[in-house]
Amino acid sequence: MNPIYLALGSFFLLLAVIDILWTTLWVEGGAGPLTSRLMSSTWKTLKTVSGKRPRVLSLSGPLILVLGLTMWIALLWAGWTFLFAGGEGSLIDTRDTGPISWTERLYFVGYTVFTLGNGDFTPNDGIWQIATALMTASGMLFVTLSVTYILNVLSAVTQKRSLASSINGLGAQSTEILETSWDGDAFQGLELPLNTIANQLNTLTSNHKAYPILHYFFSPQTSQAPTTNIAVFDEALTILKFGVNTQHRPSEPSIRQARSSVQNYLDTIGSAFVDPASQPPSAPSLERLRDDGIPLVSDDDFTTSLEEIDDRRRHLLGLVESDARRWPNTDDQ
Repeated sequence: MNPIYLALGSFFLLLAVIDILWTTLWVEGGAGPLTSRLMSSTWKTLKTVSGKRPRVLSLSGPLILVLGLTMWIALLWAGWTFLFAGGEGSLIDTRDTGPISWTERLYFVGYTVFTLGNGDFTPNDGIWQIATALMTASGMLFVTLSVTYILNVLSAVTQKRSLASSINGLGAQSTEILETSWDGDAFQGLELPLNTIANQLNTLTSNHKAYPILHYFFSPQTSQAPTTNIAVFDEALTILKFGVNTQHRPSEPSIRQARSSVQNYLDTIGSAFVDPASQPPSAPSLERLRDDGIPLVSDDDFTTSLEEIDDRRRHLLGLVESDARRWPNTDDQ
C-alpha cells in the first residue's frame, strides 16, 4: 500500500468531481475553480498574441471548451491511475504474471473510464472491484454531463448572437435606432422590439449564469457581438429615458423593463468578468435627432441626467473593453 499514491489519486478525483459538477450543474455558481482559471488565462493569452486579428480571438470559446474537457479527462485518468497504483495487487494481469507497469495501469483506467468493457486486466477481489465499478460510473457521468454541457453551450452561443443581430437590425448606433422608429409624432412600433430584446437579454443573462464560458465566445463581426450591441441598445434607452420629452416617449413600463434587463446583465457579467472603466464614455450627440424633429430636452439637462447613471455607463464601457472592442460610435458622425 502506497499512501502517497492513494492521496494523490483521491486529490485528483476530488478536484475533477468538484469542478465538473460545479461547472455543469450549479446554475448560480458560475464555473468551477479550475475551469474559471483556465478560461481567464486562455482568454488573456489569446488577447496578448492576437494583436489586431479578431479571427484569433474567435478561437477562444472553442479552445476553452476543448481545454476544459481535456482537463477533466486528465484529472479523472490521473486520479484513478494513482489510486490503483497505491494498492498492492489492485490489478491482475490475465495474460502474464509479472508486475503491473504504469502504462498498463493507464491502459486499464482508460478503457474502464470510457466504458469500453473488460480488457487484459481485471481488478483484484474486494474493494478494487468496487473501485472499478465507481470508475466506470464516473466515466459515464463525465460523458453524459459533458455532452449535455457542450450542446447547451452551443445553443446559448447561437441565442447570444441572435440577440446581437436583433439589436443591430434596429440600428448600428443608438441614435439610428431612434431615427428609424420616429414617424414625426411618436416612436411608432418601438415598444414591441424593446420588449422582445428585453426578453432575449433576460435569457442571455440566465445562460451566462449557467454557462460562464459564453463570455469567451468572441465574434469577429460587430453585428453579432452582444457586448457592443447591448451598449448601443442601452444608449438608445438612455436617450429615450433622459433625452426625449416625456409626452413623446414610448410607454414607461417598456423602457423600465428594457433598462432593468440590461442592468441584470451587467450585474451578472460584472460580478465575474468585468471591472468598470475609470471614466464613462462620451455622451451621445443629440444634434442629429433634433434635426429630425424629435422633441428633446436641453443638452444641459441631458448631461445632468447622464451624471446620475455614471456608474452604469462605466460598467458598459468596461464590458465593451473586456471584449477587446471599442465603444460604439453613437454620435452619428
